[in-house]
Amino acid sequence: MSNELCEKVKAFLNEHDRFCKFCGIQLTEVAPGYAEAVLTVTDDVLNGRNVVQGGAIMTLADFAYAGAVSATGVTGVSLNCQTNFIRPGQGKTMKAVARQVHQGRKTAVYAVEVFNDDGKLAATVNITGFIIDDQPVTEVNNG
Repeated sequence: MSNELCEKVKAFLNEHDRFCKFCGIQLTEVAPGYAEAVLTVTDDVLNGRNVVQGGAIMTLADFAYAGAVSATGVTGVSLNCQTNFIRPGQGKTMKAVARQVHQGRKTAVYAVEVFNDDGKLAATVNITGFIIDDQPVTEVNNG
C-alpha cells in the first residue's frame, strides 16, 4: 500500500472514529501491518484507583489494530481480543504498537503492546480480526 494511502487511512480514522476522538486517542504512525496510536491521559480515562481504565487501554490497542489492518488495503473488525494487563496504566500518555502476526483472506491476527510514557510495558493485547471488505475505510459509510 502506498504511503499516500496509509496517510489517508490515518487521517480518516483519526477524524471519523468518534469514540477514540472522545477518549483522546490518535493514530500517529500507519504502515501496512503496523500502526502506533497514542492516548492522552486525562481524568476522564482514569478509574477509581486513579490509573488508566482497562477499557481505555483496550480501546487504544484496538485502534492501533484498526490502523494497521486498514493499511494493508482491507477493512477488518475485531472478533476477539485477549488482554493481559502487566502494570497500571499511568503517565501523561500511553502508546500502543500493533504488529501483524498473520493475515489471510478473511482473518487476521495482530499483537499489540501498550506502553506507559516511561516506556514500560503496561499491557499486551492479541487481536483476531475478520476481514469484512477488500478496501480500507477511507470514507464515511452509513451502512
